[in-house]
Amino acid sequence: MGNNRYGTYCVIGVIAAAVCLFVMKVDQIAGGVALIFSAAAPLLLGCVIAYVLNILLKRLEKLYFPRTNRAALIKSRRPVCILLSFVGLFLILVFIVNLVVPELVSSIRLITDEIPPAMEGMRDWAIAHSGEIPVFQDSLKRMDIDWQSVAKKMMDFLVAGAGGIFNSVVFMVSRVFGAAAKVLIGTIFAIYLLSAKERLCGQADKIMRAFLKPETRKKVCYVAETFHETFTSFIVGQCMEAVIIGCLCAVGMAVLRMPYAVMTGAVVGVTALIPVVGAYLGAAVGAFMVFTVNPLQAVFFVVFLVILQQLEGNLIYPRVVGASIGLPGLWVLAAVTIGGSVFGVGGMLLGVPLAAAVYKLLGEMVNKRLKSRT
Repeated sequence: MGNNRYGTYCVIGVIAAAVCLFVMKVDQIAGGVALIFSAAAPLLLGCVIAYVLNILLKRLEKLYFPRTNRAALIKSRRPVCILLSFVGLFLILVFIVNLVVPELVSSIRLITDEIPPAMEGMRDWAIAHSGEIPVFQDSLKRMDIDWQSVAKKMMDFLVAGAGGIFNSVVFMVSRVFGAAAKVLIGTIFAIYLLSAKERLCGQADKIMRAFLKPETRKKVCYVAETFHETFTSFIVGQCMEAVIIGCLCAVGMAVLRMPYAVMTGAVVGVTALIPVVGAYLGAAVGAFMVFTVNPLQAVFFVVFLVILQQLEGNLIYPRVVGASIGLPGLWVLAAVTIGGSVFGVGGMLLGVPLAAAVYKLLGEMVNKRLKSRT
């Protein structure tokens, strides 16, 4: 009895010491964890790329000579479908960039060209309506400003200010190359993961068989499978919802005869990949584009998009995404709100599938408990 009590006290002491050490060294521990995550960022990015592309890869493999018996075609199925997955993703990105960037650049040029005549118009209007203040009217008439030069200086100032944020061009270039290197490493790692996914799953299962009891292993596999199915359904549903909201925005703008309908619809669709509130991010770009052509229409565009976003957030999104992952619309909105408040954009993206998986597992546990009591 005394030995058991002594052992309990030792365990409590070790736990208390560990907690005190953690509290005292929390800054160093947090720095170490951040360093580990920073070093593993390319690999984590590769895991995300592989997970998303695996959804497309499985569908392509079902279409790539599914009933063939030729060894060459069977052997080439995985590498060819991986290549097609990357090519498809790359073409989508190129299409969106080519659709958005040229129009955005032309709009910036247009608005800089429109500044001088607009300022001259304001000057003429002020002269015409300032007759009651002769001194002010005479000053305006004598005022001779090269608005084209002013606009150019403003743009140069903005560019210089943006450059000053990054301190130097060298720093910007290093950041760009660093990000490109991470993406390249992550892509290579994703290719390895997709090529050997069956072998990796087999190795993980072998480790669980060696260290876990059969019942525990079964529960772990079930939980992992539930999360996997939920995340896969969420990604598919989110992409469907983005296409729907983008098409609705483009069609609505075309019906209302607003400029840049297709481009704005594409931007709104891409930003709508962020649950519920993502389309508002595209609203800023769309409003700016419309403003360069007709400022009054920009106001109507904002009103139109707010109405469309309310329709999307309260009807389309909960039904399309919520139905695909089995989560009621109420909890979809709650997951997005809480996840976004705690973890920002990442919380918005992960909050819904995490909530859906927990909702499903908790529901099954509750039903099992209630059934065992009856």
